Amino acid sequence: MRAAANVRGYGQRPGRSSTAKNRVRKKINPCRLSNALRMVFDTAAPRQSLGFLLFRQSRPGEYFFAMAVPFAHAVAPIILEGKAVRLEPLSSSHLNALCDVGLDPELWRWTLDIIDTRAGMQAYLEEALAGQIAGTAQPFVIMEKAASKIVGSTRFGNVDAKHRRVEIGWTWIARPWQRTVVNTEAKYLLLRHAFETWRCLRVELKTDALNEQSRKAIQRLGAIEEGILRQHMITANGRIRDTVYYSVLAPEWPQVKKKLEWKLQAQQIPTGAPGLSGSP
Repeated sequence: MRAAANVRGYGQRPGRSSTAKNRVRKKINPCRLSNALRMVFDTAAPRQSLGFLLFRQSRPGEYFFAMAVPFAHAVAPIILEGKAVRLEPLSSSHLNALCDVGLDPELWRWTLDIIDTRAGMQAYLEEALAGQIAGTAQPFVIMEKAASKIVGSTRFGNVDAKHRRVEIGWTWIARPWQRTVVNTEAKYLLLRHAFETWRCLRVELKTDALNEQSRKAIQRLGAIEEGILRQHMITANGRIRDTVYYSVLAPEWPQVKKKLEWKLQAQQIPTGAPGLSGSP
């Protein structure tokens, strides 16, 4: 047991104090320490998803388990809230609300799957939640605060804690709320969380190479086009699509943030009135 108490967890730097910022301390009974260690190194839970781990012995017979809460815990449910929108963790209880606004075939014109039935939305929701359970995604519903209405969905995907990168995408917004502050603030909240809370080095975005409107929207965010992956994916109708990748890097974030905040101040809070149009 004494040897176990000196185990240094994955990602922990030598000499780093257990009282470091953002660390939560919890006393563990010595006889249960082996079970805790088995949990840490369980192959079913990749090390990079566990954060910084450290066992310390404060006095004979007392052990403490310390865990940081960095980007490694990316899939823990969180709420991101701005002035106009609130991003809430996706759950099965959101099915009806998503069906109310999301079965418009035009929303799925440039996506891999066409969601135009309740069964299709159910499968979409279950796939997103499976990604969260697997530790590779964190899906949200987009709540427009003025109307207290769910108007779409977005997510963090391809979570890679080891290399501190993540993708923002899988975004769709019902047509009455397109070309409003909704998408701008949703992207702002996600980018800010990725860079300022998770300390990501890189955030990726991608879109169909033929979707010119989406490409221009991503560029307006301040993301840099990196290139095209040819014959990258097969869509629901059998078309083989090329995919354009974009990214924002950590050193670029302060300028991107400033630009987005200026845009948010210039845009008006959406009213949810029908008749506005755009593309997801």
